[in-house]
Amino acid sequence: MSKPVGKIVDTLIGFRAQRVVPPIAALREADKVDHHPHGYMFKDIPEELAEDDNEASIEETIAKMDEFGIDVGLISLTEGASPLALKKYPKRFVGSLAVDGNKGMEAVRAIVRAKEEHDIKGVIQFAAGVYPQIPLNDKHWYPIYSKCVELDLPIFTAVGVPGPRVPFLAQWPGHLDEVCYDFPELKVVMRHGAEPWADLAVKLMLKWPNLYYSTSGFAPKYIPKAIIDYANSRGAEKVIYAGYFPFGLELERIFGELEDLPLKDEVWPKFLSANARRVLNLPA
Repeated sequence: MSKPVGKIVDTLIGFRAQRVVPPIAALREADKVDHHPHGYMFKDIPEELAEDDNEASIEETIAKMDEFGIDVGLISLTEGASPLALKKYPKRFVGSLAVDGNKGMEAVRAIVRAKEEHDIKGVIQFAAGVYPQIPLNDKHWYPIYSKCVELDLPIFTAVGVPGPRVPFLAQWPGHLDEVCYDFPELKVVMRHGAEPWADLAVKLMLKWPNLYYSTSGFAPKYIPKAIIDYANSRGAEKVIYAGYFPFGLELERIFGELEDLPLKDEVWPKFLSANARRVLNLPA
């Protein structure tokens, strides 16, 4: 594996303290009692620290980033430790903001504030997790898409059948065809697999220049073959590394399995660093 040691960008990382999945409004009350509503998908959920131990949790994440050569991590402002991490390590962490299209202009103003206060580098969308659910091509999202274009922020969106036990149709990847048509300048990064429509995700990336795929939420050995084949051919500029620490995977497992990922040597630097830096507007 020819990887850029010390240059990796992880587009989904967090902190063990307060490792609570952001509220999923679409969950039934019976499912909300579970600390990790899609934990059934992972064999070994990472342990967590005490909820008030933000400092130790941040230092642990930094230590693991150093150990595995992660230069920059994209974190969510919904995490309790995130504002402190951004302040303490401004060169190691960049922020992103989760939004709900049901909130209209309130969500748009929240994006503007987060950009001004924290210089966020991206916006997070979970169409199947909000309530009521909003399909990716629903016009409730369009003010958010417009603001992302205006501020040159990529939107990271969950696609495919979700882990939490909520209906999936809102995040069928095919909805992005209309979004990319209406917003050709919008940078859209598909998260969490797109399964069972990985082949469709590839077709859409071939069609739309600003549509990308992130490997978040998947242990490397489970990344769909269609995505690996695409990265090794016409999609070398389109597939972006993301871990899932500490939400479902430890970095030890991720990087252990990365050694066996059948990517071409010339693809590794793009997959682990260059593509994310370009999409997030980070220094090369």
